[in-house]
Amino acid sequence: MTNEPGRLWTIRDLMRVAIDHLQRNGIDDARLNVELLLAHALELPRITLYTSFDRPLTGDELKRFRALYERRLRREPLQYIVGSTSFMGLTFAVDPRVFIPRPETETLIEQIMVVCSERLPDQPVNVLEVGTGSGNIAVTVAKYVKLSSVTTIDTSELALEVARHNARLHLVDQAIEFHRMDVFEPVDQLLRKRFDVLVSNPPYVARDEWDELQEEIRGHEPRGAVTDERDGYEFYRRMIELAPFLLNDRGDVLVEVGYGQAAVVRQMMETAGWSDLRVTHDLDGTSRVVSGRCRARSRNAVINN
Repeated sequence: MTNEPGRLWTIRDLMRVAIDHLQRNGIDDARLNVELLLAHALELPRITLYTSFDRPLTGDELKRFRALYERRLRREPLQYIVGSTSFMGLTFAVDPRVFIPRPETETLIEQIMVVCSERLPDQPVNVLEVGTGSGNIAVTVAKYVKLSSVTTIDTSELALEVARHNARLHLVDQAIEFHRMDVFEPVDQLLRKRFDVLVSNPPYVARDEWDELQEEIRGHEPRGAVTDERDGYEFYRRMIELAPFLLNDRGDVLVEVGYGQAAVVRQMMETAGWSDLRVTHDLDGTSRVVSGRCRARSRNAVINN
């Protein structure tokens, strides 16, 4: 997008030029990007742009927009630039401390809601989440699942700060316990109570796939939230190992998986003797969630990594 001193820019003109420029630079959803960046720069609702097409922009407004726009050209994720993203109809604060929630993870939430609805009515449901990130899963479950209480763990205190903020934002902080913990610690050091449901959207990108990811991910999102630095299955193995010691009898486990991973994760659960195995597809038709039910085991034995 060229700099033309003295030119009078209207919202319509600026959007047209910026959208075309982003498209030529290979950025997907160029119109959405420009709309959100401009609305953020002008501190206006996005819809207002379309009712103010002929409004001229001041020099300060152009300067604010250009600063945001240039960050996007450098492949910084749009969500980090505007400081928020939408998930399950809720707005979540996000920044480089946390992985950005994706629409496909809404499939995981939907399946959690199904599993919880199949339990006895009017009975509390205790949910454990591994890897909270921005808190989008924990907050959404606490908000939408009746009588739920959520315990969520993450190794990053920086991520937990964001998650706690989002819980307060949506008024569910009293329904969520946040703990800085590593799922690869011994089970007796993790938590002292049992749960009904274990959920997770773990790092599932293999180390040798890292260089193939988009620049927005490789250059900006926390690496530890994306890859397990191994074959992509390390967290699934650990959760399948731990689940019988963390869940009540016939507790449910639901995990999000990456493209092509569902069959392998399902086989892991089957080999462990689990029942009610199910693979659920997201709206794009990708196998996205694998779930199963396991029997509880005594905690007399300590499970170490």
